[in-house]
Amino acid sequence: MMKSFMLAAVLAVTLPAGMALAGPIERACMASDRGGNRSLCGCIQQAADATLSGSDQRRAAKFFKDPENAHATWVSQSASDDAFWERYKAFGSTAEAYCAG
Repeated sequence: MMKSFMLAAVLAVTLPAGMALAGPIERACMASDRGGNRSLCGCIQQAADATLSGSDQRRAAKFFKDPENAHATWVSQSASDDAFWERYKAFGSTAEAYCAG
């Protein structure tokens, strides 16, 4: 319950009032073969908004269509891919904690 309140508080500060536009993660989630649940995809987008920059969100959204891209990023030896992967893992943990209802 406290985690949900904290996420809501973070989102209230970061999102403009009345904003209902789907972000890149939500759109990719809804379009995926595992998606289609607006409530879950919206929650995952909220976790992304709280943990990832816009460019990180756009990059992560591509993983829904191309899981091999995620694997290539994970095994990459580049410092920038490693840094992105750490942020992506934090997003995944946040989404799991808040959306695994």
